Amino acid sequence: MSSHHGQFLRCRPAAVGDNRGSAAPMRTTSHPAVLSPAKKTPGIMKHFLRVLTQFFVFLYCKCLWRGLKFVARKFTGRCELQRICYNNKHGARRTLKIESSLKYSKNELLQSALSAHPDKVEKIIDDIMALKKINPDTNPQLGISLQATLLQIVGYRNLVAEVEKLRREPYDCENEQHEEMLMKLWKELRPDTPLTGRISKQWCEIGFQGSDPKTDFRGMGLLGLHNLLYFAEHDKAAALQMLHDSLLPKHNEANMLEFEPKNVDKAIGYSFAIVGINITDLAYSLLVSGALKTHLYNVAPEMATLLHLQQTFCYLMQEFHRFWIEEDPSDIMEFNRVRAKFHRRVLRQLRDPDMALCPRFAASDLHLVNL
Repeated sequence: MSSHHGQFLRCRPAAVGDNRGSAAPMRTTSHPAVLSPAKKTPGIMKHFLRVLTQFFVFLYCKCLWRGLKFVARKFTGRCELQRICYNNKHGARRTLKIESSLKYSKNELLQSALSAHPDKVEKIIDDIMALKKINPDTNPQLGISLQATLLQIVGYRNLVAEVEKLRREPYDCENEQHEEMLMKLWKELRPDTPLTGRISKQWCEIGFQGSDPKTDFRGMGLLGLHNLLYFAEHDKAAALQMLHDSLLPKHNEANMLEFEPKNVDKAIGYSFAIVGINITDLAYSLLVSGALKTHLYNVAPEMATLLHLQQTFCYLMQEFHRFWIEEDPSDIMEFNRVRAKFHRRVLRQLRDPDMALCPRFAASDLHLVNL
């Protein structure tokens, strides 16, 4: 799994060229490689073309692009922000363009809008309208669109900070709230089986590695527990089905039996809770890298919240479960390979600015649609 947990062993490759116990190795003489002028030429040309490309990109960004913006404004009578808002529907396609326009603007007011407090967004929109000499009475929809877009941008930044805070908070067994959440997780996943004690091998039945789950939360802190509990509470049928499948010796749709926690250590599925923590790590990396902007800008009309991320986590858990079955790995040692491949697939999906990961939640009060 991920480096945060070190859950699964990695095969150590056999040493190569080990001469112990054998005859002395034959001495070889190495000569420094000498490149002919013909071999040097392609390298020099590649370097020259790279520098030339960078120069033209710089020239385009500094001169031509600004010139084109000036001409477009004179021709259309609209500034860049107006053109983006009027030519793109609400969602990631528009918000990403607005975000880029503000980021690379030379005006400090426009740049500062990206780090504005949510309570100050309305005033900043008024200031931008005044700066661009846009009459709000004749352009009423523009202010509304800019406000919703800017709330998405600052909301994403605030969500990253909130998630980072949860990730950095370690599980504390002396904290009553932490313990209550953990006990609730057990009751949601094993409602008919009482827990014999706080420290118990029973935790392995829901996919923890040892007798005390707190050691498994080290990498993702409370964020992992929050996500697992949300999944178990709000998408219970899927969570119970995944837990059931993870304990089976083989993934087979015909094996829809009651829970059989026997032979847990010999199952070739995966550890449900540990996988949940790893998928939390995957969702976290998508968030902080900015890859998740596409999805969140398409599903959150204004500010994205922790709820949106938790719903995304539920989606990723279910999709990973299907992907794991499709890949049909021989054993748990292939987890890192399957996870990396799944990560790449999600990244490819999120490159589409119209992409929205649309799970079906039984208890969701938000409609995840592309607005």
